[in-house]
Formats: sequence, C-alpha cells, structure tokens
Amino acid sequence: MAFIVPQDQARNVEDVGGKAAALSRLAENGFAPPAFFVIRADAFDTGTPLQGLPDALAHLGAGPFAVRSSARQEDGAAHSHAGQFDTLLNVPARGVEDAARQVWQSGFSDTVATYRALKSQTGAEGPAVIVQRMIDARAAGVAFSADPVTGRRDRVVISAIAGLGERLVSGEEDGEDWTIGATANCATVPAVLNAAQAEAIAALARRAEDVFGAPQDIEWAIDDDGLHILQSRPITTPLLPPPNPDTTLTIFDNSNIVESYPGMVSPLTYSFAVHVYARVYRAFVALLGVPDRTIAAQSAVFGNMLGRVDGRVYYNLVNWYRALALLPGFSLNRAYMETMMGVDTPMPRDVTDSIGPPPATGTARVFEYLRLGRAGAGLVWQAMMLPRTRRRFYARLNTALNSGFDVTRAGPTALAAEYRTIESTLLDRWDAPLVNDFLCMIAFGASRNLLEKWLGPDGLALHNDVMIGQGDIISAEPAQRIMKMGQMARAAGLDAALMADGMAVLARHPDLRREVESYLDKFGDRCTEELKLESLTLRDDPSSLLAAIVASAQRGATDAHKAKDPDWRALFPNPFSRMIAKGLISWTKNRVRDRENLRFERTRIFGYARRVFLGLGREFAARGLLCGPRDVFYLTTSEVLGAVEGYGLSGDLKSQVSLRKAEDTAAANRPDPPERIELRGPAIAPVWANAPALQDQSARRSATGCSAGRVTAVARVIRDPRTQSLEAGEILVARHTDPGWIAVFSNASAIVVERGSLLSHSAIVARELGIPCVVGLKGATQWVADGETLTVDGATGEVERHIDEFRD
Repeated sequence: MAFIVPQDQARNVEDVGGKAAALSRLAENGFAPPAFFVIRADAFDTGTPLQGLPDALAHLGAGPFAVRSSARQEDGAAHSHAGQFDTLLNVPARGVEDAARQVWQSGFSDTVATYRALKSQTGAEGPAVIVQRMIDARAAGVAFSADPVTGRRDRVVISAIAGLGERLVSGEEDGEDWTIGATANCATVPAVLNAAQAEAIAALARRAEDVFGAPQDIEWAIDDDGLHILQSRPITTPLLPPPNPDTTLTIFDNSNIVESYPGMVSPLTYSFAVHVYARVYRAFVALLGVPDRTIAAQSAVFGNMLGRVDGRVYYNLVNWYRALALLPGFSLNRAYMETMMGVDTPMPRDVTDSIGPPPATGTARVFEYLRLGRAGAGLVWQAMMLPRTRRRFYARLNTALNSGFDVTRAGPTALAAEYRTIESTLLDRWDAPLVNDFLCMIAFGASRNLLEKWLGPDGLALHNDVMIGQGDIISAEPAQRIMKMGQMARAAGLDAALMADGMAVLARHPDLRREVESYLDKFGDRCTEELKLESLTLRDDPSSLLAAIVASAQRGATDAHKAKDPDWRALFPNPFSRMIAKGLISWTKNRVRDRENLRFERTRIFGYARRVFLGLGREFAARGLLCGPRDVFYLTTSEVLGAVEGYGLSGDLKSQVSLRKAEDTAAANRPDPPERIELRGPAIAPVWANAPALQDQSARRSATGCSAGRVTAVARVIRDPRTQSLEAGEILVARHTDPGWIAVFSNASAIVVERGSLLSHSAIVARELGIPCVVGLKGATQWVADGETLTVDGATGEVERHIDEFRD
C-alpha cells in the first residue's frame, strides 16, 4: 500500500484525515489551494525512511513547505482539534521527513490526550500529515462564513495579520477584525486589508460554505499571486438557525421627502409624520373615489408610507405604488400614473408587474373609464366647492389655534387632550390642502404644457414670468418685510449693534421693535427644517432673522420685483385661445398661491403641536420621567400619549431616551445613506453601499430652470443657514431648502438646489423675488466649489462654472 497520497486522491477521511479530505474537495471544486500531498499515519509505524518522499516533493516544487496534521477527527463537524497538533512552516525539502515525524508524534502528546478525553472519549493516535507548498504571505488570517460569537449567518467575520497567519492562529498577536454584511466594516483603521480584499475573502468563505453545505472556518493567505485558501473546516460553535427565504422587495427613496424632512429626524417627528401621512392619504384616495372598504383593506399600506433609515426619513416606495394602484385610471395608463410618484429612478418590473390590476381591456376598460369619469366629476365638484372648503378649513384651524389654551400652565392630561383636539379637528380633516394641492399639480402641469405646445420654448419662459407677482402669496411676505426692516435698521445705523446685542438693542428703537415682534408673531413658527418638531423656531432663537435684517441693511434698497404683464393679444391673436390661456393661467396662479398659503397654515399647526409636545416634555421632566423637556423628542407619539392616557408599555422612559440618543448620535456621525435603498426581506435594518463621490468636473450642467433670468456671481455653498450666511448678491447653492431659508433667500442673486421641482418652495419664492432659480441639479454642493464664480440661467436650467477664473 502506498504511504503517500496525491491531492487528487486524498478523499477518504479514514486514510488521509479530515483536513486533507477537505483540501482535496476544495481543489476538486476549483479553489486551487497550494499544491499538497498526504503521508498516511501508518507510514510512521515502521520507523523506516518514507518511500517516494523525494519524488513527491519534487512534484510540488523547490520549497519551502508547510507540514501540518490531518487527523481522522480533525476539522470535523463535531470537533475541530484546532491547535492541538504541531504545525511546522518554511521547512526545506531535506527537513520534511523529520518535520512530518514530529507532527505525527504530536498526536500522542498530553495536550491531545486531554482534548480527546474531554471531547470524544477516544484514545491518542498519530495523524496523517499534509505536506504543502509554502505561501510567501503578505497577509494571512482566518474567516468565518457565519459569526461564531453572535451566531448570525448573514455576516462573515475576518481576522487578518501581516505576514504569516501562524501568530494569529496561535494567539501570539491580535488580528485586524472585519465584519462583512452588505458592506465591509473594519473595527479599527485598516492597515492589513482594504475593503476590496476583505470582500474577496468573504466571498471565498461563502463559496466554501456552498461547497460543504455548512458554515465554514477557513484559513487564507495573500501573496504576490493573489488570494489562496489554505484549509476549510466546519464551524463547530452553535449558530442561529438559517432564516427561511424572504425575497419581498422594499424600496426606500428620499428624492422628494428630503425637502420636508432633511437630515436627522427625531423619533417624535417621524412617528408624527407617519401618523399624518396615513390619515391624509387615506383621505386623498377617498377624495378620488376609492371605496371605503378598499381603503380599509389597505390600512397597512397607508400606515407604512414612510421609513426611518439611520435616522433619516424615506418614502417606502412600494407602498406608495400600492396606494397609487388604487386610483381610478391606473389600469388604463400605468406609465403616466407612475410619473405622479415623482421619483428619479423607475420602479423595478417585479414590483410594477405584481401590484395593481393588469392593463384594462374590453369591458373592463369601459368600466375603468366610467370609474375615472366619476372620479373626474367628483374632482370638478371639489374644485367648485374649494372656496367653501377653504373657508371652513381656516375656520377650524383658527378655532383650534386661537382657543386660549395656555400650554405653559396645562398639566399632562390637558396637554394630551389638546393634542387629540388638533388630531381630530385638523389632521383628520385635511381637506382644503389636499384638494388644492392636487388641483395645483394638475393646473400647473396643464398650463405649462399648453403654453409650450402653443408657443414652444417661449411658452415655458412666459409661464415662468406669469407665475410671479401674486401680492397675497405668503411666501413672498417674509422677504418683503425683512427688506423693510433692513432699511429701518440701515437708517438707524444698527447693523453692528443688531449682530452684537441681538434683540436687546431694539428696546431703544420702538418702531423697529414693533416690526420685529409683528414678524415673530406671524412667522415665529417658521424655521429651518420647520416640519421637524425638534427644530428651534424663530420664537426660540431669532438670531437668523436678525442676521437677515442686517444683511438686507448692508445690501441697501432694491426695487421690488414686478410681474411682467404679457401682451396676450399679440401672443394669442385667436380670441378663443387667448381666453383659454388667460383663464387657465389665472386659475393656476390662484392654486399656487393657495398651496403656499395653506402650507404656511401647516407650519402653524406643526408649531402648535411642537409647543404641546414640549409642554408634555416639561411635565414629564418635572415628574422625573425625563431628564429634560427636549428629551420628549426621543419618544414616539404613542409613547408620549400612552404615558398620559394609560396604554404605555414601560415607565422607564429615560432608558428609552438614552438608547435612542446613542443610536442617533452614531447615525449622525455617519455619512447620509444613499438616495435610494433596495432590500429583500424584513426592512427593519437596511444596509447599503456608500455612494461614490461625485466625479463630474465639467464646466456646464443642466437641470430644471424654474425662474427666468441670467446671473453671473460668486457661489456660496450653504449647508446650514443657521450657522452660515450669504453676502448680498451671491448665488445660493444648497442641497435642499425650506421656508426657514428665507434669511438667505433675501440676499441671493440666484438659487441652485440639488433637490426640488417647479412647485417646490425654492422655485416659488425665487419666482416671487424675481431671481433666477435652477432646481434638481444633483450633486450641486459637491460639483460647485464654495467661492467660485457661476453663471445661472433660470430659464434654460443651465449652470456654468468659471473654473479658470476661480483657480486664478
């Protein structure tokens, strides 16, 4: 019987041991471990020289070699025998026989005997011996295709060390630890591996698991030729059970909602938003004729239209698509209806094909047209009744907000009851904003398309021009009042004093003080990120208002922007066309005006809810339930109200707050997740790959022009208007804006925003102020260098960087 077994024949564990059989199986499946042969254990019984050893070594190469054990029970599913036998590395050819005998003899050591007595109750025996071509490793280590500590099977754990891995395996040195889930994460600053190498090792471990049908513990090494597997054995520690398959797709996308909820969003704001979206959009589909029984059957859809990913708010797009599929006309034109979602990337086919009715044909098509006609008639009726609906909405709103309820003196029960009043009288009856927003979207798109069809590109420019100058639009009023206060401050020479002393200086200037107090009385709930309950309002901190007043004073008087009065007769010689165009434009302007004005009322409602919740936080802190009033923002609405009304789960609110503070602090220190995240299975803990940095260094880019005009000026990239300012005449470049940005809007000569649409707040305010505006320019804050010169064309949407001038 031959005592030396080539690697392609080393399959029988009884003859060659577990480690060698595993290596042979790896080689058979294309893993290409370093070449080896096996010396059977019984070859050492006679004490005579090993026959055939020189020829076997010559077949492997010049050496050096690794000489290691391969016992019959080694690297088995029950017991690994890891580290129990000797391993000799960098052995020259002349020393292989002695090294092999030493490894065989180690099977009779006291250490192995003790291990076997504890684990398998078997006696000592010498192992078979593997002789393997030595790898000149730059890095080496181990990898587990499942986490042996937590038992999780969805991650690979790697430990790496520079040079040979023996020091790591023996415990002489600690390794560099990596955990690979959807992405590669190193526990320290990477020094041995990079992310690509870690991913390759993880893939190698997963492949080994696929071959052996069980989670594997592998040894690996990297040399000049690349990555090698050195051995593979089953993980013997208990693991969690394999999860059952779940391929359900969830898509999170924040390309639109980031304008309302940018950056980190508190648990209270998120839970409040989830509640509001569920109620408002149930009412929206009911408005368009969806039966109550259908809405009730889809309650889970409306309750899950948002997601919170690493502290940021996202749309749950698949549920938005499910809600869209309920609308009349969906089966007639899926593609058009999908555009209503307003996202940049189309929905995957496996979602669109599995949700909603198929394209209507035959009799079904007739019935769908009837359903659509009924919804259209209902919408026309709602449009006719809109003035009455709006009046009633304002009446309910003013009654609720002007009830005389004193938030500062109320106890927890009264505060919770006041919130329930807001919920029932306003949030549950959001009819006027809903109707007007939908009509505004239809009217804006229809009027824009009509002018483009009749007048070509000039029609789009005309549309931009005529969509401004509505004197009663609330969005323009802050800028106008700031300009007035700026001139008053300039006349009084208060520029420096306002910045240095703040509100205190106004005591000596009663006229200006009255103007500031009047502004705060009306717009005090407006602030940056005003829909986030945790945001500090102008009532809390008026410094951004004072900064805007000072900037306006330094800028000096400017002519108020006036809308152009087009020559309708010259543009539309046909009286019928002229009547349609003027009527549609007039109606659209009214809807845009009402949209902005009603959104301001939303700000008032959110501001009042903010004060109510802060009142509850104050009461909780006074009772020792929280450490401070603002800790209430780390609870959900159900937890806050449940603590008062009796359905709360735990009285230890402080621990909950502490946990969430730690989670949010860690999330805030990480880069923003990407705009879109797709995952399969449970959506509780999504993972993603970080988006690559923008590489576009071109001089010109185009997006959506939404306010005509052409300006060349210095660009100022603003990420936080509370801490950054804009000099008069500079071009504002931002990721997103909201009504709280008015302090910087009032000084901008043009606006460039990464997010937004023709009906976004930045576009509307820019048109009112008569300054060029381009929205939807992705990556603008990375593409534009702060302080360089830009040319912005608000009609064509083109933005040009004057790169050479900036470099000079």
